[in-house]
Amino acid sequence: MPTPETRIDQASGLRQMVNPRAVRAIAVTGGKGGVGKTNVSVNLGVAAAELGQKVLLLDADLGLANIDVVLGLHPQYDLSHVMRGERSLAEVLIEGPSGMKVIPGASGVKALADLTPAEHTGLIRAFSEVAADTELLIVDTAAGISDTVLSFSRASHEIVVVVCDEPASITDAYAIIKLLNRDYGHQRFRILANMVRTAQEGRELYNKMCRVTDRYLDVTLGFMGAVPYDESLRRAVKAQRPVVQAFPRSRAAQVFRNLAKKIETWPQPGGANGQVQFFVERLIKYSSDFGEMVL
Repeated sequence: MPTPETRIDQASGLRQMVNPRAVRAIAVTGGKGGVGKTNVSVNLGVAAAELGQKVLLLDADLGLANIDVVLGLHPQYDLSHVMRGERSLAEVLIEGPSGMKVIPGASGVKALADLTPAEHTGLIRAFSEVAADTELLIVDTAAGISDTVLSFSRASHEIVVVVCDEPASITDAYAIIKLLNRDYGHQRFRILANMVRTAQEGRELYNKMCRVTDRYLDVTLGFMGAVPYDESLRRAVKAQRPVVQAFPRSRAAQVFRNLAKKIETWPQPGGANGQVQFFVERLIKYSSDFGEMVL
């Protein structure tokens, strides 16, 4: 059976067949459920799309995929149909608000580690089809610190850790940072404080995280910002709309727009590392390390 390295070599030729395009891949994670991770992913994506970026949002919560529910979308197909060769990725994509593209999540499909080299190449080819129309790839990971979450996070260029000011959230956020740092050498993380009462509370939450990581880990934490607790967010979720569109003048909407502008200033990946197909290659390689990731 081909090794993960052989599989990546086989796919690299396909990657070189398409024109390279810089795509920034951002994993949104948090360790604990209920921290508002999906809301963050959706609203960041829509806010970035409103700025004119070509955004692709991947629902990587494979057990409880719910971005389509949050946005009131009704997908006929999902990523499992691409994996089985039944549909192209272009056919699976759903158009969300402001032209943002959404890849509906899938579960119960054959493990990535068990795919044949031809199937690996097919998956990378599928992403190659949409590469020209993507500038920002946002990956909404599952809750927890499963192998799946780690694989998606490791494959991304940036890791945004969403944390709330409660002990379980802080503990779980630290746990995923620790795993990615000690076991896989990832050193840079961006902390997004969510559902805080004031901007100062968000900064203090970031400082809490820094005090712990500075003592025990060799990592650099960047303060991405703070999303306020806003009743408009709850109302937007109930209406199955992103808050940046449902309540564009709300405090939360304004913050998400500012965060989207901030993302534009982050370092842009260059060369092959910046192609969306390369994200998939890394994902395949890292999931092969675990041998049990389901997609």
